[in-house]
Amino acid sequence: MGKVLGRYKVGKHFTIAITDRAFSSQRDEAAIAAEAALDGLYVIRTNVPAAGLLAPETVRAYKRLAEVERAFRSLKTVDLHVRPIHHRKADRVRAHVFLCLLAYYIEWHMREVWRELMFADTDQKAKATRDPVAPAKRSPAALAKVAAHTLADGTPAHSFATLLAELATLVRNTCRTPHKGHDAPTFELLTTPTPNQQRALELIQQIPV
Repeated sequence: MGKVLGRYKVGKHFTIAITDRAFSSQRDEAAIAAEAALDGLYVIRTNVPAAGLLAPETVRAYKRLAEVERAFRSLKTVDLHVRPIHHRKADRVRAHVFLCLLAYYIEWHMREVWRELMFADTDQKAKATRDPVAPAKRSPAALAKVAAHTLADGTPAHSFATLLAELATLVRNTCRTPHKGHDAPTFELLTTPTPNQQRALELIQQIPV
C-alpha cells in the first residue's frame, strides 16, 4: 500500500486503517478541500513582521532566490569552475573558495555596468514597482536588442561571454627593430580598441572600488 501511495503522491488525501485481518481506506475530505483551495497557487510565509517586510516585498525577496541559484551555477559550472579543488589543507580550500567568490563578485559588477552592451535589460527600476506576482516582462528596448541582435547604434549585442571574447582581441605587443639582436631596445604597441571595446572599458571604470 505504501508503494502505491508513494507512486501517486496521494497518501495525504486518504485515511487508511490496516490490521492483521482487514484493510480499509476512505477519502480525507478536509485535506482534499484544503488542497483544492490552494490549487494553482503558492503561499510564502516569513517570520519578518509585516511592518518590516510588506507582502509584495516578501514575494520579490523570494523570487531573488533565482539570482542566488544563477550565482551558484556560475561558480560551479558556467564561468568559474570552483571544482575540482586540489588542496590538502583546510585553510587553502577556504582561500580557494574565497577567491572564486571574489571573482564572481567582480563578474557581477561587470555584468551590471555592461548591461547596455549586452542582451540584458537596462530598465532595472521597473523591477521594484511592477506586480511581483505577474509574469516578468522585458522592456521594449531589451526586446528590440534580442530581436535584432544589435544595439541602438547598430553594433552587435553581446552575451557576457562574447563580450569578453571581443575584449580578448586587445593585445599589447612588445616589438624591436627587425634584424637586431635580442638585447636591442624594445617598444610596445597597443591594439586600437573598436568603439564597442572602448565603451566597455569606459564602463568598467564606473565599478566602485
